[in-house]
Amino acid sequence: MVECPGCLRNDLSVTGLSQHLAKTKDTRCNAVLAASRSNLGTSSSPQHNGMDTQDLEDGLLQLEDEEPLAPLDDTSSDEEDAAEEYEWEPAVQENDSNIPSIELDDPMDNNDSNGANRESRQHAERQIFEQDRVTIVPYPDSQAGKPITRAEVQDANTTYENPYSPFSSRMDWEIAQWAKLRGPSSTAFSDLLSIRGVCDLFEATDLDVTDLRLQLPGRPTFRREQIIVSGEAFDIYHRDVLECIKALYGDPDFADYLVFAPERHYTDDDETKKLDKQRPGATIIPVIISTDKTQVTLFRNKTVYPVYLTISNIPKDIRCKPSRRAHTLLAYLPTTRLEHITNKASRRRSVVNLYHACMARVLSPLEKAGLDGLAMHSGDGILRRCHPLFACFVGDYPEQVLATAVKTTECPKCDIPPDELESSTAPFEIRDLHAILDALATIDVGDLEFVQACRDAGIKPIVHPFWERLPYANIFQAVTPDILHQLYQGLVKHLLGWLAQACGPNEIDARCRRLPPNHHIRLFMKGITGLSRISGTEHAQICCFLLGVIIDARLPGNMSSTRLLRAVRGLLDFLYLAQYPCHSSETLSLLDEALVLFHDNKEIFIDLGIRNHFNLPKLHATRHYVSMIRFFGTTDNYNTEYTERLHIDLAKDAYRATNRKDEFMQMTQWLERKEKIVRHAKFIHWRLHNNVPHHPSPRPASLSFDRTQTLAKHPSAKAVSFCTLISDYGATYFREALARYIVQQNHLDESLSRSRLEALATNVHLPFHSVAVYHKIKWLSVDTRGHGDPLATVDSVHVMPCRTSACRKNDALPVRFDTALINNGTGQSVGVEGYRVGQIRVIFSIRERDAQFLFPSTHQPPKHLAYIKWFKPFPSTPDSRHGMYKITRSVRSGERLASIIPVSNIVRSIHLIPKFGPVAPRHWTSNNVLEECDAFFVNCYIDRHSFVTLR
Repeated sequence: MVECPGCLRNDLSVTGLSQHLAKTKDTRCNAVLAASRSNLGTSSSPQHNGMDTQDLEDGLLQLEDEEPLAPLDDTSSDEEDAAEEYEWEPAVQENDSNIPSIELDDPMDNNDSNGANRESRQHAERQIFEQDRVTIVPYPDSQAGKPITRAEVQDANTTYENPYSPFSSRMDWEIAQWAKLRGPSSTAFSDLLSIRGVCDLFEATDLDVTDLRLQLPGRPTFRREQIIVSGEAFDIYHRDVLECIKALYGDPDFADYLVFAPERHYTDDDETKKLDKQRPGATIIPVIISTDKTQVTLFRNKTVYPVYLTISNIPKDIRCKPSRRAHTLLAYLPTTRLEHITNKASRRRSVVNLYHACMARVLSPLEKAGLDGLAMHSGDGILRRCHPLFACFVGDYPEQVLATAVKTTECPKCDIPPDELESSTAPFEIRDLHAILDALATIDVGDLEFVQACRDAGIKPIVHPFWERLPYANIFQAVTPDILHQLYQGLVKHLLGWLAQACGPNEIDARCRRLPPNHHIRLFMKGITGLSRISGTEHAQICCFLLGVIIDARLPGNMSSTRLLRAVRGLLDFLYLAQYPCHSSETLSLLDEALVLFHDNKEIFIDLGIRNHFNLPKLHATRHYVSMIRFFGTTDNYNTEYTERLHIDLAKDAYRATNRKDEFMQMTQWLERKEKIVRHAKFIHWRLHNNVPHHPSPRPASLSFDRTQTLAKHPSAKAVSFCTLISDYGATYFREALARYIVQQNHLDESLSRSRLEALATNVHLPFHSVAVYHKIKWLSVDTRGHGDPLATVDSVHVMPCRTSACRKNDALPVRFDTALINNGTGQSVGVEGYRVGQIRVIFSIRERDAQFLFPSTHQPPKHLAYIKWFKPFPSTPDSRHGMYKITRSVRSGERLASIIPVSNIVRSIHLIPKFGPVAPRHWTSNNVLEECDAFFVNCYIDRHSFVTLR
């Protein structure tokens, strides 16, 4: 029961309190109701919405004759939802009315980013969205990055007239390319050549493919060394780290993109708002090292321990693409568990010391080169004095703990106590490197003194960690944020378990099965709570709709869902903001605010009995994100997601090419051959395309989404009758809407009243009874950075009636009419003003001769038009609990309002999450929910563009 704040009556339920305040004549209660309504903003003049079929002029949406908009999440609608009891596959559990912890929801609580805060957020994001306003200030030292000398670079192969040299023909090259990628020995092809008469089929019988590794240039070769631990020797395969850096720095593929001098980017001319995006360069070569043990077999638990290397001079847009080969495999570390050491404590210490000994051996050349520098040629032949410095260490939490030598459950970066990891305000300091180095130096004093000194410094007693002598290196600063393991595989994984306990797994799965389809949404038709071994990609897909499916869900004891929604919203906002490719000081403040929102509302999980504490190292790591972004740049500079993808090319595929005996020798040999083949293939491509140089103009990263709208060259159906459009496509008033559109285009200079427009439309004669119909709109990516990226479909809208499956003739595919975001011509890069949601029912085109007859010659219509059924305009503010806009259909006289617009006005697809109520109705399905449901929430989490635009 709850108490009325006015008359202090304490025998009311949550619903009863609302009814009591609405009906009572007590002045004290009336004052409470008036104050509540003023907080909701209901005292202002009513907003209007709605659109008739003729309300389109010049292809822009004109809002006329609008009807009053119901308040967002009105109490009466919530009561109606609560009164409806739907049956469900598993029986719906009754609420436990004995639990007294009931709170009253305030659906328009101002404790979030509404009003001025929301406008401030949109202004901050608009600043970095519109990159044309960015001011770039170069490094003040004009000598930074200056070349020493310039030399003409000539590949050894350019001395041959034959572009395939040392192969005599294209066939020889392609045969050798095929043969050497089959495996390390490639004996099958050698056996084939040994057959009498087979060699006569090839032009180059003198080419010995077994010596291919000696005839083509490539990246540095691997060498094998042994490290002895307690009488047993263990192999380490590694390359010369300096040669690997030279190979990346001098690769001609990166010559046009390398950054040599740092820059500062500002969003205004007075340079007061710096974009926190580091572009390290000059003669410094920041080295990024990442390690991650991975399993290469489904059975037998065979693992490898690769170490990857890249340099920050290569732009992140290239480094993030494995196909560009901007990372190189530096080493394979031993994966032994040292089981020959019987003492468990000694074994654990020895494993850690073995790791550091191997890493120190691999990275030791950086000690002298980092201080003294060395002359290095870039891919364009320019010689510079370069200083390779260890800058970043990329890895998941176990790798961070191993590298920093701290204890598990502790933060690898700072000195915060483990029992205060859940705090959002507890003070901390980055671990003191000098004090730790002093403790490590006591190893020469004695074992007991060394162990005690390390314990006092807060680290494990490691004998010479690999970062001890690296110049200018601070391992505690070098540890970077990890979006994949800390957020997706960490906090989001925890959150899914918490929500399953709070809302019930059956209800969450039921809602997941009833989401409408969308290009960005993966439909989990079996639910999400029963999934096991969920990948980071799957967690990212779940985040696209996670908040929407718990809105209105019933909590134990009828507890209010306000704090739950805000906690989930805060965590998701942090996740999306942390992945921005460009940051300003204002967006970093938004990142902090999102984290505060989660911390302020996380107690709901304790009140529900789901958690006892939040002392999670991965949760505490989020407090370091802002400082690390300021220090190292945006998180896409060092995401472990890239190295996870490298495991396939540089570990798993290499292992599969072996015979499983002495596999590391074969793996390294196969990788060397593959790198040479790939390098030579690029050289051949360069020779065959006239050696055309490519000099892209540098462009800073931004939040903008450059994309190209495209439709099929030929229609999906050449002639669909108006009757079929009505029956199969649901375009009930297609003929009338088209007549109104024709009238509007013929009277662009007039302001037509509704009656006159209707009168003119009835006189329009259509000289055709069918139109060509298209079933899909696609948006393709644009290579704005000039990196030669291929086109990719980044968004699509499907408009398909019921049809027969191409694979199974007896199976009928369900209808699909997607919803889209439509610009009336005034929409901006951030915010919903100037946009409206519509459901696309038909995409069509009019024959050219018919268009010339119906439209004036000066205003011919665009080639592609769309018949849209409208939803009401966006309300003035989103819901304060979950930050999503609630919309309903535009209906007049029981019919949905529709218009015809140019397809070019359609900006993107949009995903609507049904308002399920306490229990998802059982007759709803993913295919019919857009027609069955009356109210929807606009999903702003399907991708970064929607997150920026629709919040």
